[in-house]
Amino acid sequence: MARKTSETETRRNQVLTTNVGLHIPKGIAFEEWERAGRQLSGLLNSSSWWLGDWLVYGKDHYADRYERGIRAAGLRYQTLRNYAWVSRRFELHRRRSALSFQHHAELASLPHGEQETWLDRAERMRWTTKQLRHAIRSQREDAAQQADAVAATRRLAVPDSRLQWWHKAADHAGTELEEWVTATLDAAASQVLRDDDRQLPFE
Repeated sequence: MARKTSETETRRNQVLTTNVGLHIPKGIAFEEWERAGRQLSGLLNSSSWWLGDWLVYGKDHYADRYERGIRAAGLRYQTLRNYAWVSRRFELHRRRSALSFQHHAELASLPHGEQETWLDRAERMRWTTKQLRHAIRSQREDAAQQADAVAATRRLAVPDSRLQWWHKAADHAGTELEEWVTATLDAAASQVLRDDDRQLPFE
């Protein structure tokens, strides 16, 4: 009898899940509440993978009947389709248990190699999903700015008279115009930067 009472008492002091909610005992210690949150978060993350894999299997094996299975389970097709898309983009052996399903979803549209690079960074830096999204956006913005700078350089407006003059100089040097311009600008840039370096200690 004492044992049965002890088991009942233990259950009363535990966070318990039900079909309609969560039973949280009064006076629960913060550590217990925090641990329950981690467990629930883990279940939520895992369930996204589980449902995605479940739909992928259904589509692959029951093409004519899997939608009936979705309706019978009472699930929303659009949500499942998103889960399935991420699941297809990341084979089981490539999924990082230290990162959430949402981390993977942020990277699902990227090529395989970029996915691995970002997964490594997110895992190493312990980024949240928001931090990962911000890092990707920042890199894309930097790349776009560099591309704009290159495009602006290539669109440099040069008067015809000066262009003819440069052609003569390139012919005299025995090189193509583009090669001559690049070499001349490189030499000028090197000279300016060397002059700047010599001046730095006196500033």
